[in-house]
Amino acid sequence: MEKKADYKFILVREDVLPEAMKKTLQAKDLLERGAAVSVGDAAQKVDLSRSAFYKYRDTVFPFHSVVKEKIVTLFFYLEDRSGTLSEILRIIASYSCNVLTIHQTIPIQGRANVTISLNVSDIHTSLNDLLDELSEFEFVNKVEILGSGA
Repeated sequence: MEKKADYKFILVREDVLPEAMKKTLQAKDLLERGAAVSVGDAAQKVDLSRSAFYKYRDTVFPFHSVVKEKIVTLFFYLEDRSGTLSEILRIIASYSCNVLTIHQTIPIQGRANVTISLNVSDIHTSLNDLLDELSEFEFVNKVEILGSGA
């Protein structure tokens, strides 16, 4: 059971990245520009396996996109307990983040998946601090960043 986010964002020069990460960035660019119609197409064009693309797609970003990012999508694996979601929303609001969307699956065997998209442009501290606090909540079994976008 993962309780603490143990990752931080770092800035790394492109020339020291593994080739698969560089090619993932190229494939993401092709998809964003419409120069590739699918992940398979983009991966083929940059000579990258689809599995490598999926491994790195949510972990490597061009610097310019990270700087302007304002929307973050979080994934939660929660115990089905009364008040859990409202407590998560209270914590998010205390960091001055604005909830854009919420999607929750029907609980199965006492657990539910929740995806929340946030506007974090007004966050008053680091995103890692928010993730740490959310992961420490008693009924949160897992919290992770699914993605981010402008």
